[in-house]
Amino acid sequence: MTKRLPAAVLWDMDGTIVDTEPYWMQAEIELVNEFGGTWTHEDALRMVGMGLWDAAEVFRGAGVDLPADAIVHRLTERVREQLAQHGVPWQPGAQELLRQVRDAGVPTALVTMSIRSMAEDVVGAIAFAAFDELVTGDEVAAPKPHPEPYLAAAGRLGVDIAECIAIEDSPTGLASATSAGAVAIGVPHMIPIPADRADAVWPTLEGRTLDDLVALLDGKRVGA
Repeated sequence: MTKRLPAAVLWDMDGTIVDTEPYWMQAEIELVNEFGGTWTHEDALRMVGMGLWDAAEVFRGAGVDLPADAIVHRLTERVREQLAQHGVPWQPGAQELLRQVRDAGVPTALVTMSIRSMAEDVVGAIAFAAFDELVTGDEVAAPKPHPEPYLAAAGRLGVDIAECIAIEDSPTGLASATSAGAVAIGVPHMIPIPADRADAVWPTLEGRTLDDLVALLDGKRVGA
């Protein structure tokens, strides 16, 4: 029997495909310190998965006396500088699974709250045509955890969101994916993911295959 593939696989970027969270944390510390404030590791963890313009208001509250657009620009450019200096730090198994999905002809979208310029930096470092669509933080009215980013990705691909699998590393991203109606996989990185926040929680993508995605989706169909 021919296996029924997902209509699409929708990928978060920071923390899921690439381990850029330490770069973001460094950029945040530098920015807050510049304005005489203190930014702890715990402060940084609270930002994981948050939309950049929402995060900018938190930084303004921490004493960063800049407009929100300027904060987003400063943080993003500092992360891009670190990517250029140190290279793109891939998460284990992410490119391999993405390649399997692409080789099978399954549509894909990147759904990230980073802005398009940074998303394009990361996508450009992948050695194959990885994504059909990019949905970025500067292109949506409502960031994660709102469902809009994932609904926008499914809409652009022309697929039923209920037949899509989303892969995320944070509770904020998973809330966006599940509220949109996608089958959601949590792969925790910087912060833990409770089992009830996702349809499956995998410790890593290393060793995971397209068959694992198919089995998860089939299980959801049976239980529906």
